[in-house]
Formats: sequence, C-alpha cells, structure tokens
Amino acid sequence: MNNVRKIRAGAGISQASLCRKLDWNQSRLANYEAGRRSPGLEEARLIVGALNLCGAKCSLDEVFPPPGKDRSAA
Repeated sequence: MNNVRKIRAGAGISQASLCRKLDWNQSRLANYEAGRRSPGLEEARLIVGALNLCGAKCSLDEVFPPPGKDRSAA
C-alpha cells in the first residue's frame, strides 16, 4: 500500500491536477492509488515530486512507506 491518495487529498490536490503535472492519464494514477498496480521507483519519485510541486510537503518514505514502517504516521 501507499499513501498517495491520503497525502494528495490532505493537501487539497485533485487527482486530475496531479495527473496534469505528471502528464499521465487519470486511470494510471487511480490504479496506483487503489493499489491495483505498484509504481516502480522512477514512477514513485515522479509522484512525490509532482505532489511537492502541487503544494504537498512529503518525502518518498511518507508516500511509499518501506516495509515494516507504520503507514498511518504519514
């Protein structure tokens, strides 16, 4: 699991807005947010960078917690 949706929504960023920043279609991001697909490291870094450009203040570990980390802390 990841915290993309939680961080995006908490920062008031729409899914459409984040997709425009990433130049992705909305279904791609929706699949990552829902956990139907897992982004690779490059995609994860792009998502975190776009979230920060849109006003969220987050790190890679907050958005994509390493195994064993408390996911609710982000």
